[in-house]
Amino acid sequence: MHLAIDHTTRYRFAEPVAYALQRLRIMPKATQGQVVLDWHVEYEGVKEELSYEDQNCNRVTLVSVAPGTSEVVIRCHGTVQTEDRAGVMGPHSGNLPLWGFSSQTAYTRPGPKIRALVAAVRREERDLLGQLHALSAMILEHVAYEAGHTGVETTAEQAMEAGHGVCQDHAHIFLSGVRLLGVPARYVSGYLMMDDRVNQEATHAWAEAYVEGLGWVGFDVANGISPDARYIRVATGRDYRDAAPITGISFGGVEEELHVQLAVERQFTQQ
Repeated sequence: MHLAIDHTTRYRFAEPVAYALQRLRIMPKATQGQVVLDWHVEYEGVKEELSYEDQNCNRVTLVSVAPGTSEVVIRCHGTVQTEDRAGVMGPHSGNLPLWGFSSQTAYTRPGPKIRALVAAVRREERDLLGQLHALSAMILEHVAYEAGHTGVETTAEQAMEAGHGVCQDHAHIFLSGVRLLGVPARYVSGYLMMDDRVNQEATHAWAEAYVEGLGWVGFDVANGISPDARYIRVATGRDYRDAAPITGISFGGVEEELHVQLAVERQFTQQ
């Protein structure tokens, strides 16, 4: 499947910035199941300083915001060829060893709610894949997909307690539960082509667990499925912080308004 992406992030500062440095992870991975055919990035208000591959094989670009800037625009667009691998991504790669994905983080540290959920999964399922699918289904049953109740700093246990959240929260809860089961797990950020629309409000997030004999296997808890050819993997990591599209620091300006324009659609090629 050929998928075309056009993603623009625009943010304005209440006051002109004295200094800011942004870390971008916005280029899709060249990895199992997908080939980046073309990819372009355009900037307004920032200058590219450095580009490198991090420990998770993510392409990271550092950009600086010029002093006095009040608005920044980052646009990326391109085409990616994908295939349906039933969520199975295969062997591990990257400089961070598998055991690095087995420990909890500040986002995924479990509390009573998540521990109870995992205990129920253990009682119901003996097979590991069965446990993982059951965990995904139970999370969606207990945490409804509802935007506006959680933020980028919300932890897995907080989202469980609230009973609602978004794909980032679902992914963090899944990571927490899988690691309690003693299985390595990682966060994935990327794009999803929706069947009923082209324009979307945000990027997507899901999770992967490492299963012996299969390698990394994806679980999109928010949609109750394993990723297929409609998914584009951009960045992976131990949690949201490792895979967030844009993070950074700024001095002298407070972000006042953030606006995202995102379109993901299928391209039909001539034979």
